[in-house]
Amino acid sequence: MNASRRALLASPLLAVPAIARAQGQPLRLIVPAPPGGSTDILARVLTERASALLGLTLVVDNRGGAGGIIGTEAAARAPADGMTLVLGHNQTHASNQWMARNLPYHVIDSFEAVARLATVHHATVVPANSRARTMADLIAMGRSGNRVSYASSQAGSASHVIAETLVRRAGMDATHVPYRGGGPATQDTVAGVVDFYVSTWPGVVNLVREGRLRALSIGAPARIEGFPDLPTTAEAGVPFMAVDAWFGLFAPRGTAPQTVQRLADAFLAALAEPATAARAVQAGLTAAPLPPAAFAAFQRAEVQRWREMAELTAIMMES
Repeated sequence: MNASRRALLASPLLAVPAIARAQGQPLRLIVPAPPGGSTDILARVLTERASALLGLTLVVDNRGGAGGIIGTEAAARAPADGMTLVLGHNQTHASNQWMARNLPYHVIDSFEAVARLATVHHATVVPANSRARTMADLIAMGRSGNRVSYASSQAGSASHVIAETLVRRAGMDATHVPYRGGGPATQDTVAGVVDFYVSTWPGVVNLVREGRLRALSIGAPARIEGFPDLPTTAEAGVPFMAVDAWFGLFAPRGTAPQTVQRLADAFLAALAEPATAARAVQAGLTAAPLPPAAFAAFQRAEVQRWREMAELTAIMMES
């Protein structure tokens, strides 16, 4: 950490509105997802230490629904006073721009990019009793004339787009079964209601450890620690499925630059602490810190990338 960042962190109340301090107003971190998913896990991993560094009470406000639109819109409409953040991701702040009809915010213009925090890989999982033990087996099942089904956390989500890309490129015959969130999609995959699910790794890692799901591939550049027998998507012959999810903080448009920097410094410092990093790794997250300007540039590139994927798959979110 450079000297300017150390100076910022040495003054916990810097750039925090005086009225908020006087009234004991908490900093609200909106999580545009239900409890228990990857976004919520990351928020709770970070909040305790970030709260201490900021010198403020930090409250996690779960507002799930509509592919993250409900919570993200609430953040976009909040006062630009540095007291509201949203923990967005590649859907809320990239793909929704192209896959959601009548989006009530703009993924770039409605926000100030604060910091990228983490990425997670996507894994293809099947029920523990599935006949598919490899990606080749799964593709063969989908080509055998017996139609297979796949879950997604919602129509238009990354899990939907990645799985549909597999179906189209592999020539599979498959039915898409959308759910309202990753939790229900995972539960029905465990139960064998659907044949496969492309999930973020934190959402299924414990179930794979317990043997309740079988992972066929993961979109990582190399095999991951603790799972030496799990091939990467490249090794499994489906390199196009290596599409990471990412998570980052955004503030309402108009939040002062010094406040944005102060918030970024606190959360990135929290992420860098060994105990926090260890908890993130245990949850299947990979730290991927970027400060405000670099994160803004990254987001712009991601918005364009998801535009291309939306055009390829012709997927739209449910109204």
